[in-house]
Amino acid sequence: MKRRDFLKTAGIGAAAAAGTAALAAPAIAQDVIKWRMVSAWPKNLPGPGVAAQALADRITALSGGRLQVELFAAGEIVPGPGVFDAVAEGTAEIYHAVPAYWGSKSKGILLFGSQPLGLTAIEQIGWMQQGGGQALYDEMYGRFGLKPFLCGNSGPQWFGWFRNEIKTVDDLKGLKYRTTGLNSEVCAKLGMAVEAMSGPAMFQALQSGALDAGEFIGPWSDSALGLQQVAKNYYAPGVGEPSSAEECAINMKAWEALPDDLKQVVTFASQSLYNPVLTEYNTKHALALRELKDKHGVTVHKLPDEIVVAMGNAMGEVVSELRDNSDELVKRITESFLAYRSLMTEYMPYADAGQMNARGLSYNYG
Repeated sequence: MKRRDFLKTAGIGAAAAAGTAALAAPAIAQDVIKWRMVSAWPKNLPGPGVAAQALADRITALSGGRLQVELFAAGEIVPGPGVFDAVAEGTAEIYHAVPAYWGSKSKGILLFGSQPLGLTAIEQIGWMQQGGGQALYDEMYGRFGLKPFLCGNSGPQWFGWFRNEIKTVDDLKGLKYRTTGLNSEVCAKLGMAVEAMSGPAMFQALQSGALDAGEFIGPWSDSALGLQQVAKNYYAPGVGEPSSAEECAINMKAWEALPDDLKQVVTFASQSLYNPVLTEYNTKHALALRELKDKHGVTVHKLPDEIVVAMGNAMGEVVSELRDNSDELVKRITESFLAYRSLMTEYMPYADAGQMNARGLSYNYG
């Protein structure tokens, strides 16, 4: 997927009022329910744009066509940042985005998507399904008239693209940097000038010099945006987002109007995409990284340990603020997240981390 192919549909602007009004009510005829899915992404953007289309197609197929979902890219009905409100208000029935975009609604929402030095993709879905996370997720989104599901994950994200090399924490001070979610708060504590913007807007800002650096997702999605054309220093690991969950959320009235079997269809379609989306990201990130290094002259850097430690300390401050939040639900979400993170931190050195360390030490038989 080349950058120009999907940037044609990447405009961030609301549809005309007349067009939006015409789409305001779900169409039901001959026992067929039609839903509009609004997305935070350009159409077919490698990674999240592809995943959004896959979810729409899967719901339609598994329902035998009884529940038909049509995908609208960012800007076709509402701007990408407006999808949460559009579905909450009933302008559309379902959206595809990431929890990291909704911190202005509640800080507690941010823990469901990604957390600096937090949960891996498998740990994140483990918290949701085995550690009580889904009940808290439902409770939080229920306040806004939404029924949420995680439906994918990008896996480990990158720290991003930098016009100049960074070696110390001092090199970050004053740096104009694009990021989202709790990582925004951590980076601000390190003295960075954090900017929130779409991926396509990030390309333009790096190109013009309005940004010094920024992160979007990882090699597959980032290269589709053409970020390698405007910055050549690419930093990993993205400790600000050890994983980033993708979500869908459904207007509560539309959800409650479904018969029980179609509720099961939507639930299964969403949850069953988590691993296929994750494995596609991991595989295509790996292939894209080879090309970035071999064909585009990108230099991959390891994020300096000094910066990792500073980010961990800053996240400690953020966690303290979440624990002291005036909203008791935010406090409960935070404590549940921390308990599951602690459990996994005890176990993973023997499991996934142990295996990866062993692989690094062993004879390469490939």
